[in-house]
Amino acid sequence: MKSLSAAARRPSPLLRSDIPSAGPARRVPGTGSVLGAILDHGPVARSTVARLTGLSPASVSGHVGRLLARGLVRESAETAGPKGLGRPHVPVEVDTARFLVAGAHIAVAHSTVSLMDLRGRIVAEDRQPHRTTEPRSMLAGLTARLPRLVAAHAGGRTVLALGLATGHRVDPVTGVIVEHPQLGWRDVPARDILSAATGLPVHVDSHSRALARAEQLFGEESTRSSTVLLFVGAVVDAAFATEGAMHRGPRSGAGSVAHLPLGAGGTGGAEPCSCGRSGCLQSEVSERAMVRRAAAQGLFVGSFPELLTQALAGDARAVALFRRRARLVGRAAALLLDMFDPEVLVVVEPGAGRIPECLADLRAEVAERSWVCDDPERAVVPSSFTGSVLATAGGAVALGALYVDPLGPWPALPAVS
Repeated sequence: MKSLSAAARRPSPLLRSDIPSAGPARRVPGTGSVLGAILDHGPVARSTVARLTGLSPASVSGHVGRLLARGLVRESAETAGPKGLGRPHVPVEVDTARFLVAGAHIAVAHSTVSLMDLRGRIVAEDRQPHRTTEPRSMLAGLTARLPRLVAAHAGGRTVLALGLATGHRVDPVTGVIVEHPQLGWRDVPARDILSAATGLPVHVDSHSRALARAEQLFGEESTRSSTVLLFVGAVVDAAFATEGAMHRGPRSGAGSVAHLPLGAGGTGGAEPCSCGRSGCLQSEVSERAMVRRAAAQGLFVGSFPELLTQALAGDARAVALFRRRARLVGRAAALLLDMFDPEVLVVVEPGAGRIPECLADLRAEVAERSWVCDDPERAVVPSSFTGSVLATAGGAVALGALYVDPLGPWPALPAVS
């Protein structure tokens, strides 16, 4: 069952007697840990933050003071504690009135530019098809769209940073898109190009790692212990995280599951893959493969979104294609669950997120094939951001960096000691 949104999980302002359990830890030291606790539980008293983080009250007061000075949190209306327990306390919460982050996601056929507030809520987005796949021209087009989006939707708020996400191999340390075969990109210095064009701090990462981080910050809480995120779109890849730390690999290749062999012959014929083999995960379940298989069955659609629209409208042939996809994704999910034994596996795929039969088929496949997962209903969940995945990915790259290091070099924020 899909989890409630992060906003729906947040409790009402707390009294001293209402101390929540810490829940899954964020594993971020100091100010980042305090900001994470405020995000989860705000409006929340400093004393409660101390209990949640294990930090001393004096330390929490210092961290909150710096966050207030930077404008990242604000004090809420004063809340009186129980009678006889001293002076009232003043809760704090994440301030969404001053700052935003910008996000950009580059897909195979289109790109999305978005604005996101500090609680991870999409403020605005703009999706457009590619006019070119030449990297510098495409990145220049992204930066040209951003000022218009800010002027129309920022409401006077300042953009702190730009996050860029895309598929395949991305090195977040250097800000380089190492390889994106479908776009023909190799060693593209995206961070340097975008930073020079916008004047903003720019953070770059793979969309799978970005969405795994978004789940940890704003979505599925169980992902904070350990998680696998499987992204199924025009690109198929994955992300792996333990205790909040993403595993990238020495060549930024972790999560390259596109050529995971499925043995898909028993599901209606294995598709040939660009690698020269057949039955690879991406060649079987990618958006291009779905449209091609639909045409082979006499269901002619112009694009994958059209095929999804038909499935959501109840077209039996379209639904059958998505259910077949779900079963194949379930095979891959079972393998990943057995390899990593995570607390939860998040599936970013519109069928699993929007068609109940697909999620049921996927979990049934996991139940049949996995040796370690004994509760697919709990361990396999759809994305918390179904319907806004691409708009979320880019912004999550920037917000992930902010929540790890809120006192770092953010030029738009006031300096604090």
